[in-house]
Amino acid sequence: MGSLDAPAPPSKDNQRMPNNCIAIDHDGTSGAGIRPISRPATTLAVTRGAQRLLRSAGRASVTEVSLPSGRRADLMALGPDGEIWIVEIKSSIEDFRADRKWPDYRAHCDKLFFAVDIAMPAECLPADAGLIVADAFGGAIIRDAPLHRLAGATRRSLLLRFAPIGADRLHLLNDPNAAAPS
Repeated sequence: MGSLDAPAPPSKDNQRMPNNCIAIDHDGTSGAGIRPISRPATTLAVTRGAQRLLRSAGRASVTEVSLPSGRRADLMALGPDGEIWIVEIKSSIEDFRADRKWPDYRAHCDKLFFAVDIAMPAECLPADAGLIVADAFGGAIIRDAPLHRLAGATRRSLLLRFAPIGADRLHLLNDPNAAAPS
């Protein structure tokens, strides 16, 4: 990961930095400056880093995938072996605590991961899911997820969702004014 991977040092006013601040190390010294970042910016950075990690591991990924249950996965990845991973992006402890839908994702993947930034305490996340720590430049799998093999019919259903999402998004890059499928 980049130079943003160290947690911010405590400020003089309080001994604990809020979770929405990061240290920026411009001159090689710890905590040269502090810049607050928003939840959407954290989510975007973690998503980008997680996608870079997945791509480097030979997995194709797409964001915001609607699942047969009606839920929407933040990130779905497909491996060369057909294994399907879902990565749930969490920008803060509050974001994790407010979202209790994630157990439903297990029925739609072989492995379930959480992706967070370095400031998120790992002990707040379930131990029976994988853990990715990421920033805008990349990520690392800190804890692998247990494997729960999907049934063949479920895998086929998910693959038939995954492929058109990727194809449609690529098409729209080349032709932003294309008509929506009927």
